[in-house]
Amino acid sequence: MIGLISATGAGALARDRLATAWPGRTRVYEGPVADAVRRAFGECEQVVCCLATGAVVRILAPLLSDKATDPGVVCVDEAGQFAVSLVGGHEGGANALAREVADVLGARPVVTTATDAAGIPGLDTLGIPYEGDVAGVSRALLDGEPVGLVAEVSWPLPALPFTSVLPFTAGEPVTGAAVVRVTDRLVPSADGEVVLRPPSLVAGVGGSRGVSVDEVAGLVRDALRDAGLSARSLAALATVDAKADEPGITGAAALLGVPLLTYSAGELAGVDVPNPSDAPLAAVGTPSVAEAAALIGGGELLVPKRKSVRTDGSAAMATCAVVRRAARGRLAVVGLGPGARDLLTPRAKDELRRASVLVGLDQYVDQIRDLLRPGTRVLESGLGAEEERARTAVAEARAGHAVALIGSGDAGVYAMASPALAEASDDIDVVGVPGVTAALAAGALLGAPLGHDHVSISLSDLHTPWEVIERRVRAAAESDLVVTFYNPRSRGRDWQLPKALGILAEHRAPTTPVGVVRNASRPDGSTRVTTLAGLGPEAVRSVDMMTVVTVGNTATREIAGRMVTPRGYRWQEEPK
Repeated sequence: MIGLISATGAGALARDRLATAWPGRTRVYEGPVADAVRRAFGECEQVVCCLATGAVVRILAPLLSDKATDPGVVCVDEAGQFAVSLVGGHEGGANALAREVADVLGARPVVTTATDAAGIPGLDTLGIPYEGDVAGVSRALLDGEPVGLVAEVSWPLPALPFTSVLPFTAGEPVTGAAVVRVTDRLVPSADGEVVLRPPSLVAGVGGSRGVSVDEVAGLVRDALRDAGLSARSLAALATVDAKADEPGITGAAALLGVPLLTYSAGELAGVDVPNPSDAPLAAVGTPSVAEAAALIGGGELLVPKRKSVRTDGSAAMATCAVVRRAARGRLAVVGLGPGARDLLTPRAKDELRRASVLVGLDQYVDQIRDLLRPGTRVLESGLGAEEERARTAVAEARAGHAVALIGSGDAGVYAMASPALAEASDDIDVVGVPGVTAALAAGALLGAPLGHDHVSISLSDLHTPWEVIERRVRAAAESDLVVTFYNPRSRGRDWQLPKALGILAEHRAPTTPVGVVRNASRPDGSTRVTTLAGLGPEAVRSVDMMTVVTVGNTATREIAGRMVTPRGYRWQEEPK
């Protein structure tokens, strides 16, 4: 919950705009300002004060306890010009909240956290547990000092400006440089070192009816400790679905702070395990619960099945096995839009900054290079290397990295999403980020040519035989669809556009409006509305691969210099 406080009418206007923009997320605190701030600070995860920063500092000073638990606080000035991240920039989420507030109010976010200002992700903001000298290592990153990465476990982290990748040796600290260590093992910490704990471990558990929470949770903790593994890297408990409601197991998952995964006996019976047993086979229908539940998603068995030990000497009631699952890499397929920076979506920007590896066509990389974080590894190639880029992006994701594969417009429309996802399997996470297509950007410049049913057709026969393309153009012509032609003409391919226009002309009047847009949304762009008859040989010669050509249907009209395809609303047909 976000607490909102104001003291004046101007502040109340900003407060109410935030409350309206975030229904269900906010609570307005009334009454004396100092009391309201104190109550909000004690009751909410975050607080927005439409007050002077000095006043808020004086009120909050006695309340501040620990940056890991204090709420994030943002201050907004009376004029609504600035949203200042005051307290809890990272842990409290105030930096992100300041940007959200600024978006709503049209203000400027003020973030003074050093890593944010330098474009480097904070080591305490990566969404995984961490230990060690965050301040010292962050300072080394900011000062450009040598910082090494030691990764026993690969994990899709965002880009960080590491100067070296060092070998991992279990049980040995690294000395001589600042270090970020990514591991699920219990390793000795040292000055100038941060240990990141990726959620790479899954504990399979079994239990007799009536097993206690303490016996299950204690067994898991002991198994991890004895194997030299960190409980902070535990991602989940797993068991057979017959035990999904066993209080001792569900309670242990809650106590350990992880989800409980359950699988059918049939699924578990199909997993090859080193220590099958007749007891679980008779009880729940599978020769293994703990090992099979841990191994069902694949991975390395670090702790074979072990039983709990009861102090009274009675029979064990719980079993446990621990597996390290391979990191699931992350592939974000990002549409950059038609080229204008203000048509690049906020989500696309976030994904570009989330990635540690960027794969793309060199000219597209140049468009967004300034948005990448320091340390981003860029793999760029030229025209014609689409297959190479698709395979490279998937391979990097399979290696456990956070990858962004970029394409112009929408990456799923005549771009890289299709070849990449044809290569990908279910061993990586895939995120699609939509972008503004060339057809949509051109349509907005032309007016409303896509107001009714429409189709996009690429005239490039590099990957599609012309016979197939021609059949599609004829079908669109006969169906009276508005048509947008992509890739209409190149130096080596100059006859396809006149041929396609001729097919449409068999079904449409010579006066049918046609829009020709080159470099839609870019500074050197051009837009022209003509007709089928007016798009003669001279005009066709000006068309190139950076152009889209939109041909209206039989209802499309030119109105005030704009292409308009009526939607067919009944109220527009009624007599005035």
